[in-house]
Amino acid sequence: MTSGTGNPRVGRAAGVRVGWVAAALICAGAAAGCSSSSPATSTVTVTATPTASAAVTGTGAPTSTSTSPAGAAACATSALHVTQGTPQGYAGGIYQPIIFTNASGASCTLYGYPGVSLVSAPPYTQIGLAAKRSSTTPVKLITLAPGAAATSVVHIVDAGNFSPSTCSPVKAAYLRVYPPNQTVPVYLANTSQTCSKPVQTLSVSAVQAGSGG
Repeated sequence: MTSGTGNPRVGRAAGVRVGWVAAALICAGAAAGCSSSSPATSTVTVTATPTASAAVTGTGAPTSTSTSPAGAAACATSALHVTQGTPQGYAGGIYQPIIFTNASGASCTLYGYPGVSLVSAPPYTQIGLAAKRSSTTPVKLITLAPGAAATSVVHIVDAGNFSPSTCSPVKAAYLRVYPPNQTVPVYLANTSQTCSKPVQTLSVSAVQAGSGG
């Protein structure tokens, strides 16, 4: 007579197989759970469009050499003959034109403001603050044919307008001029009285076409 429980060895084998299947299913589920919980990764490329700037530093030198509109060839310092025009004085200061003449054999452009400061005799130590930019004239792209000129006007306030304790007046030897968007200066003899302390005595206009003041 056959027992209702069957062959014990068969039962144990079946149980083992069921255990293996269950374990396999558990492992598979665990693996799926682990992989689904991993964060997705992606690479994002950000392209920044550069913007042009020409901030004036403490020396009066523009910090950028590429602020002219795209496609324009800027006039290098070596391509320019830089001179001082006839000053226009008033009670309390002068307006000093700075003339930029294209001395090269090809057209070039000027755009924006020159960097200007008063300095001592060599080694050309800066005296006081560099010129701030004046908004009295519009900023335009000036194209200079060979021999053509453009002008910027430097306003120099006399040191006598300030108290000696505030200004500490001193006589300069040169006007240091960086053409717009250039980092090589020229030095023009200028013996204006200025302030050695941080008093704003200089301002400069944007370049305009022509050699007039």
